Amino acid sequence: MNGALLVDKPPGPTSHDIVAFVRRTLKISRVGHTGTLDPLATGLLVVLVGHATRLAQFLVADEKEYVADVRLGIATPTYDAASLSEVRSAGSEVRCSNAEIEAVLAEFRGTFMQTPPAFSAKKVDGVPAYRQARKDLPVELKPVEVTVRELEVLASLSPHLAPPTADSAPRTPHLAPRASLLRLRVAVSSGFYVRSLAHDIGQRLGCGAHLEALRRTRVGGFRVEEACTLDVLEAAGPAAPCVRTMNGLLGAWPEVRLTEEGLRRAGHGNSLGPQHLAGRPPERPGRVRVLDGAGELLAVAEERPDGLLHPLLVLR
Repeated sequence: MNGALLVDKPPGPTSHDIVAFVRRTLKISRVGHTGTLDPLATGLLVVLVGHATRLAQFLVADEKEYVADVRLGIATPTYDAASLSEVRSAGSEVRCSNAEIEAVLAEFRGTFMQTPPAFSAKKVDGVPAYRQARKDLPVELKPVEVTVRELEVLASLSPHLAPPTADSAPRTPHLAPRASLLRLRVAVSSGFYVRSLAHDIGQRLGCGAHLEALRRTRVGGFRVEEACTLDVLEAAGPAAPCVRTMNGLLGAWPEVRLTEEGLRRAGHGNSLGPQHLAGRPPERPGRVRVLDGAGELLAVAEERPDGLLHPLLVLR
């Protein structure tokens, strides 16, 4: 099997655990994913299998969308509920008006610098930051540029709200004053930490906050509604309805088909000119899917200013 599985990750297992599960279920060694989810998080995990693992470099930058429950009034060391038991204080009283909350959220729309959590896999001098943080040692992480394309309040809810689900929470136009929990929808660039967003919102509001629950609802063009649970995957294997081909993984990219000579050249990693194309060339420079005679993905190429297609990756 060469392609991807769209997995609806449950709370508890790590992304590495899901990869190991797929490896055992499909009895295949080459398995990876396009972006990790914390153990407490749920939702869409795109698991790459076989030759598709080589496409990860083109997929990790895909935009991601989440539904996040942010608990106001209590900050935690890990910025989420995983370390809630370590919090000794009862938390701050939340005294935030609708206007104050909206003004703070406005600060996090657009492109800005974000500092990752100390309890993260980001490396400092080659060592994951969480190892230093667990020893109560200082962790100095450099801010990275991130983009929030969309950030909106879905609901302002009671403290007994259930974790977000695929069809979670009706949208409400107004926030209730002094609400202790916000449910947010956020569409963000790769490398964004929703935990940091929750923490930073609490800092700006002056009451502290942490990420109570998180569900990833979209990765690029794939949505969690298309994903399979682990039970379905175990029962169906490669026949599961959530399997995507390598060609489908890059389906938003333009495609080119080749002549016989073009197929030979592409297979050897040689550049391709207009005479090697069986159809129209790409309308503008950029990355394209190179398909074989059966319409399957053969290579990924990039059209450059010289007008030639230069293969970036040949899959077989």
